[in-house]
Amino acid sequence: MAVKIIFQPSGLRGRVEEGISLLEAARQLGVDIESVCGSTEICGKCKVKIEAGYFAKFNLDSQMSHLSGLSGEERGVLTEKEIAENYRLACSTRIYGDVLVFVPEESRGKKQVVLEQGKERLFKLNPAVRKIPLEVEAATLGDLRGDFERIRDALAASCGLTKDLTIDFPVLCNLPNILRYERSKNRRITDKGMPLTKDTWNVTVTIWNNREIILVEPGLIEHCVGLAVDVGTTTVVAYLCDLKNGKVLDMDSMMNPQVRYGEDVLSRISYVMMNESGMRHMRDAIIEGINTLTCRLAEKNGFLPEDIVDVVMVFNTVMQHAALGIEPKFLGRSPFIAGVKSSMNIKARDLGIKVCQTSYVHTLPIAAGFVGADNVGVLIAEEPYREQEKIRMCIDIGTNGEIDIGNADKMLCTSCATGPALEGAQIKFGMRAAPGAIEKARIDPETIEISYKVIGQEQFYPELKTTGAKGICGSGIIDIVAELFKAGIIQSNGRFNMGLNSNRIRKGEDGKPEYVVAWAEETSIGKDITFNQADVRAVQLAKAALYVGANYLMEKLGVDCIDSIVLAGAFGNFIDRESAMVIGMIPDCDLANVVAAGNAAGDGAKLALFDVDKREEAAWIAREIEFIETAIEPDFQKRFVAAMAFPHAGDKFPHIQHLLDKIPKP
Repeated sequence: MAVKIIFQPSGLRGRVEEGISLLEAARQLGVDIESVCGSTEICGKCKVKIEAGYFAKFNLDSQMSHLSGLSGEERGVLTEKEIAENYRLACSTRIYGDVLVFVPEESRGKKQVVLEQGKERLFKLNPAVRKIPLEVEAATLGDLRGDFERIRDALAASCGLTKDLTIDFPVLCNLPNILRYERSKNRRITDKGMPLTKDTWNVTVTIWNNREIILVEPGLIEHCVGLAVDVGTTTVVAYLCDLKNGKVLDMDSMMNPQVRYGEDVLSRISYVMMNESGMRHMRDAIIEGINTLTCRLAEKNGFLPEDIVDVVMVFNTVMQHAALGIEPKFLGRSPFIAGVKSSMNIKARDLGIKVCQTSYVHTLPIAAGFVGADNVGVLIAEEPYREQEKIRMCIDIGTNGEIDIGNADKMLCTSCATGPALEGAQIKFGMRAAPGAIEKARIDPETIEISYKVIGQEQFYPELKTTGAKGICGSGIIDIVAELFKAGIIQSNGRFNMGLNSNRIRKGEDGKPEYVVAWAEETSIGKDITFNQADVRAVQLAKAALYVGANYLMEKLGVDCIDSIVLAGAFGNFIDRESAMVIGMIPDCDLANVVAAGNAAGDGAKLALFDVDKREEAAWIAREIEFIETAIEPDFQKRFVAAMAFPHAGDKFPHIQHLLDKIPKP
């Protein structure tokens, strides 16, 4: 039986199957509702308000009785006031009759700010794929060689390629037609510099790794383009690249479509395990997303998707398994073994990626269970293993933090479960980096007043009285915690100092301390945006995991200081370096030597696309780098507890001691 549902303020409506959740109904109708925890009923980000009554305009009788009863999980997430006002969690509420649902501003999906750019890097142009214009002797009664043999002989004579060259079977099947193609019918080719005679056939042959013919086209085809793709847990970025001159022609990005199945990798593994068709849904979602980016880039730049003749992809290990269709459940169990560690070359047609179907998709190798190909991409972009004496640390901060340390003598790596708190998922007013998110903040230690900047606004509050703030994104979260600590509002152990005289410091509805970041009249959600005790604790857990991982690597390498730190990825690019060190998220280091590398994983994918030797380099470093499993260390818990303090319970931070000395004592 179908029931009618209307979502406001979007106005999207339709009939859906009785018994499905409000969240599933929203997805079916194209309504974007936040679902950070993957429908596990714990994050509270999918709150919606049920409008009860008869709506004559829609001929709709909407009643709370048309929904499933309030679950225990909902009672644990929703306040008594919200329950009284008919708020529900869309992920757990099932529909059994007609309803009108209002999606509040804070629950609406928003366009994420995605870091696409990396930095300028030197590289050698030596792609795996090249196009060779070729003049082939036409067949005669006196020369009975096959068409493929003619191509192979011509390549050997003109380019020195061996006669061991193979050809993709679908290309071979169409080869007779291509060689004898009536060029006047093809408007997308030119025969410039290749005069046609009855004695020759003129084609452009695309060779992969000097081993296989993957495409034969009639006439002279001058363009040769490839695609580099960085599949992150939250975002996907694709780069269209010219393989003849080494230029990035264009780039595009999107939210990872798998976000609907969970914000972090473990929730997605759980989704696959708990749903019979989960793996297919996950894989279809990411392949569709990649194809969307591919088609957009090709069309925008005057190409067809099939003009793309080489692809390089990087991803974390779970995203790799999801994209390639490899069973991921054992990644969630000790000893966290991947289905495959080495790099792979897979035909695009086997993955369903809409580029030249006979081309290859190259995936970089992974170093360990949760140190994936994206981290290897960071390594071949930053090349810390080329440092002769200085010690460099590379940190990619995300839901799963990845850390590398070392130089030419030795390289170590580890991963740490920082969780989604730093991306806003476990923070009461946390949100992704999108317009309306508070991204920067400063607190005056004398007045306890705050100034902050919202994405999409040039000025800071209080210069702007109305900011349109909707929540707090990752960089803002780090700033706020650091500023609360520097102003003495929270102590080293994370607890609020309730003795300060400020109306911004108060007890929330749950009776726990909180700090008012933005008053309701400044926001676009009509309520105070606060940062509470639970939010501080979530950040403590995340930053402690990252710091302990870095601390163990330093100990295993036998060093007590770091010469430089590279912050990779979107989060590392936008956070304030000083704030990160003040809260003890990263080890002590000269702040002048703490640099953001932009999307270094994407840079690694581009480098591997432009230079085949980088693929060999990636395979080498993935074998050579030593993985350290920190969680099995006997004193892990002791170190973790010490790292919960701001900046640390015992470790010194000489490079920021002048800041720590200014913090008011309780």
